[in-house]
Amino acid sequence: MRVALGLSYEGTHFCGWQSQSDKSGVQDALEHAIASIAQHSVRVHAAGRTDTGVHALGQVVHFEAQVNRPLSAWVRGVNAHLPATVRVQWAHEVVDDFHARFSARGRSYQYLLYNAPVASALMANQAGWFHLPLDFSAMQEAASYLLGEHDFSAFRAAECQAKSPIRTMTKADVRQVGRYFIFDFSANAFLHHQVRNMIGALVYVGKGAYSPLHIKTLLQQRNRTLSPPTFSPNGLYLTSVNYEPKWGLPDMAEKLTILL
Repeated sequence: MRVALGLSYEGTHFCGWQSQSDKSGVQDALEHAIASIAQHSVRVHAAGRTDTGVHALGQVVHFEAQVNRPLSAWVRGVNAHLPATVRVQWAHEVVDDFHARFSARGRSYQYLLYNAPVASALMANQAGWFHLPLDFSAMQEAASYLLGEHDFSAFRAAECQAKSPIRTMTKADVRQVGRYFIFDFSANAFLHHQVRNMIGALVYVGKGAYSPLHIKTLLQQRNRTLSPPTFSPNGLYLTSVNYEPKWGLPDMAEKLTILL
């Protein structure tokens, strides 16, 4: 049977999602925990590979189980074998042609940025940080130019293996809550480091180094070397993966909440 899981994790102490030779990936921890319940080795496939230090509120994965277990076993049982920073939120049996990555219609990310002269001690791993004052209105306007279908080569990591840099951005928004900025992005898919590179460019706009319209210029230039540096992974969260209703998966559209 094929089983899909909804997953959340705090990525600080993992070397990203993907399995590593030293077993330091989130995938390694999850496969070990599932195998403890299934009593056989498993290979887990994820909707997206998050980088080192990146978190997830709504990751979706699937695996093949050779044994029948109640769905509760794939939640509570697996969680009992996971570190406290990784949690299965739900389990759902799916048909064999479901694939966590290739069946996804879209993905959403949020980035949490703390804007203050001194970095937050308590949020050191949960939020990015920038020390100079940022212009909210300028960043909000700049983000709007990312909407629609574009060649996002300007925001694509050199090691990106995607066949095409063309992506369709359906949401690009900025909100301010006290000293925090929350960036919201949704697209059919994302390139390697795309969100962190877009954050870097928006921060340049916010601090006054670029005008908001310069985002259009970067898109037109399609040259990563002309864009600002990649921003910190600490504040990046994979918040949800979107699937067609036919798969019957639970809604996992989690969002960051800032309490002041």
